[in-house]
Amino acid sequence: MPVPMTAPKVLDREFFEIRAKLLEIAASFDRLDRGAGTVEGDPRMSLIREALDVLRSDEPDRAEAIQMIFSRQYAADWRKSLKVVPPKG
Repeated sequence: MPVPMTAPKVLDREFFEIRAKLLEIAASFDRLDRGAGTVEGDPRMSLIREALDVLRSDEPDRAEAIQMIFSRQYAADWRKSLKVVPPKG
């Protein structure tokens, strides 16, 4: 069974990628700030803020929690509500 990498080794390996992603996110927010109009009432901004709160937390499984924020709740009638036609055969 493989031994998991230590936290310092993970940081050594992923620091620059994490930094780049954070800079990319910051640049996106800067573009939103500079753009005309407002997105304050847009529900997507609420989802983004919720995801950022999860990211800042010390809770385990942050990736799963953030995925669930952006996911639809399961509905048994999803084919009907999304107008999906089942494949023939």
